[in-house]
Amino acid sequence: MSDETGTEGTAGSTGGPRPEPLRFFGTTWVNHDDGYTSRRIGVAAGSLVAAAASCVVLRLAYQGLQLADSGSFVTLLIVAMFAICSALAFRNTWDSFGKRPDPTRQASLRGLLAIGFVGSLLAYFFRSLTEAPGEKLHREEYEAALTQHKKRTTRRTGNPSKKRRRS
Repeated sequence: MSDETGTEGTAGSTGGPRPEPLRFFGTTWVNHDDGYTSRRIGVAAGSLVAAAASCVVLRLAYQGLQLADSGSFVTLLIVAMFAICSALAFRNTWDSFGKRPDPTRQASLRGLLAIGFVGSLLAYFFRSLTEAPGEKLHREEYEAALTQHKKRTTRRTGNPSKKRRRS
């Protein structure tokens, strides 16, 4: 946890690390309070509805290709492109819930992820069935920061000058 993400304690706060907020969840993922369960249900339903609406839009685009009589090869290429990009977007999104993605790799995959948006929506749906998307990663980082903070701030017991010397 670093100062750039705003997770370290600031002057006037409790002095310990603060949890990083998640999209749609804020910091409710820490204690599963303030409507965490209803937010998870809402995120799951919302991502599933968005994926279904996206499939309807893709179906309309497919029908447009058929009406344009562009040929079976072009239609096959378009369908294969959306299927492959959706599968890659699903995998990339799913993996990003478990570890921080490399920013340069994410930048290079931005176009592919935009084309495979249905896969990203489905990954979000499936992850929100078990936890807030990204909760496991953030919880591991937060607990490591708490442990490190506790080690740094734990005071010694006794007076070190009265320590018995070995002879």
